[in-house]
Amino acid sequence: MPQTQLPATVLTRTLTGPNRRIYYPQLAGLSNQQAETQINRILYQTVQGLIRDQQNVQTQGNTQMQGSYEVKNNQRGIFSVTLSNYAYTPPMAHGMSFLGSVTANVNDGTIYTLRSLFKPGSRYVEVISANIREQIRRRNIPTLQEFTSISPEQDFYVADKTLVIFFQLYTISPYYVGFPMFPISVYDLEPIADEKGPLSILAAD
Repeated sequence: MPQTQLPATVLTRTLTGPNRRIYYPQLAGLSNQQAETQINRILYQTVQGLIRDQQNVQTQGNTQMQGSYEVKNNQRGIFSVTLSNYAYTPPMAHGMSFLGSVTANVNDGTIYTLRSLFKPGSRYVEVISANIREQIRRRNIPTLQEFTSISPEQDFYVADKTLVIFFQLYTISPYYVGFPMFPISVYDLEPIADEKGPLSILAAD
């Protein structure tokens, strides 16, 4: 894969409805039309999943919902984005937010899970969990209980030469902490990273 590959074109689409405005990304102009269709379908499905998550926690009433996205990586054929959804239904004490993410290869349409970033049989859960435990200690991050381990398919995104593991609100920390984010250098993960996966692609000079 050429290291000078141009970024993918990102278009902003909008879902609107009563008290609802959600912005989300769609890719355009990819050389592989099948890959473009696949990635865009997953992006849209992720947006719809966040809406369903909100519907499961909001009380009945006049729910106000907003959605946005942030492109985290768009280089070397690897596209990674976070999609956020905030909703509030009066008279709840405060609104609720959910964060989703999609990481994909724009050349072949591969949608990556956390597991797929690493070599088969690697102890990636243990390696990442140990790193996060150390970050919690070093950064004095308050937790609801002692952190033990990530899930095998933990939420993540990639940004340049970093893998970022994140957790939903209330999962490991109090609400006021927000979304706990744990950046890990791709170089620290090179021994267990899949040689053809995003981490190795981004780590290459």
